[in-house]
Amino acid sequence: MKTKEDIRKKIHDYVDLADDRMLRVLSAVITADEEMQPSVPDLFYDELDKDRESHLNGTSPSYSWEDVKTRLIRTHGL
Repeated sequence: MKTKEDIRKKIHDYVDLADDRMLRVLSAVITADEEMQPSVPDLFYDELDKDRESHLNGTSPSYSWEDVKTRLIRTHGL
């Protein structure tokens, strides 16, 4: 069985010699793969929506910038 490095080298060597048609095919495969994988998962946005709602309805604590700055200086020496 070939290692990941062997496969990577084989692909690099192939791309260096590939014609325009094959480069377009490879580019299409890469583009399709990138489009299938969102850069930020939906769960992250769902959690942000919940946090925002908690903030807007007053059920989560809120702090002023001065409070945050004071706590950062006290705990981290910033």
